[in-house]
Amino acid sequence: MDLEVRGIPAKDRQKYSTRVKSYQTELTRLEKDLRRSKIAFTDLETGRDELFGLEDVQSSEDQRTRLLDNTERLERSGRKLEAGYRMTVETEQIGQDILDNLHGDREKINKSRQRLRDMDSTIGQSSRVLNAMLRRIVQNRVLMIFLGMVVVSVIIIGIYFSVKKHK
Repeated sequence: MDLEVRGIPAKDRQKYSTRVKSYQTELTRLEKDLRRSKIAFTDLETGRDELFGLEDVQSSEDQRTRLLDNTERLERSGRKLEAGYRMTVETEQIGQDILDNLHGDREKINKSRQRLRDMDSTIGQSSRVLNAMLRRIVQNRVLMIFLGMVVVSVIIIGIYFSVKKHK
């Protein structure tokens, strides 16, 4: 569990390391209590055997066997709980990583959306400028055609008067 806590981000690490220390302290305390109980039980059992003789030896052996079986079951349950806790911590870490990734993706999408809006605005301005340029080109062509026609008309009129004068 201590290794798992080291892999957690710094903001949550203190909270989980405190939990792990308290669990380790509790485990140490329970192990000491178990050892004391086993010693006390063994001492009581030995004294009882001496007082009652061999008949109680069998029943105390049965009790001892049951106690050891219960202790083994308790230890297995503790290991299962620890495995479940580790799995929960791993799942929580994976979930946090996914949330971080989603947050980053959301920021990227928002930035892309803003860039798209800026580009749309710029394209709109460019379109207006191009339309104005096209209008001016058309105006200039019409003006050039008109001026060309005026010049051709003046030349034709000039030729007409010059030919009329010579006749």
